[in-house]
Amino acid sequence: MAPLQLTTTLLGLALAAVILLLVRRDRLYLMHGLFWAIVAGAVAVLGAWPGLIDHLAHIAGISYPPALLLLLASALLLVKALHSDMVNTRIERDVRRLNQRLALLEADTAKTQPPP
Repeated sequence: MAPLQLTTTLLGLALAAVILLLVRRDRLYLMHGLFWAIVAGAVAVLGAWPGLIDHLAHIAGISYPPALLLLLASALLLVKALHSDMVNTRIERDVRRLNQRLALLEADTAKTQPPP
């Protein structure tokens, strides 16, 4: 195995180990950890078999294999960013609704209690 293959494979495996450690210590949500573990596994597989990306690029009709890798990485990061924005929007909406409910509850409580 070439040094670059070994380095890339070890990098993918180390990344997977760090992700599992973060999930185990409850620093990373399980579903997010699963996503990143799949990414780390893909890095390890492509590191161990670099000819795989060449074969996939040939099947996709791309003449320069690293371009396929960069395209897939860019698309994956864009999808992840979109998902994060969707989750943030949902959380902000829920917090706004919770604040409104709390204000209504406080107004109701103020009406029912006699002044001191």
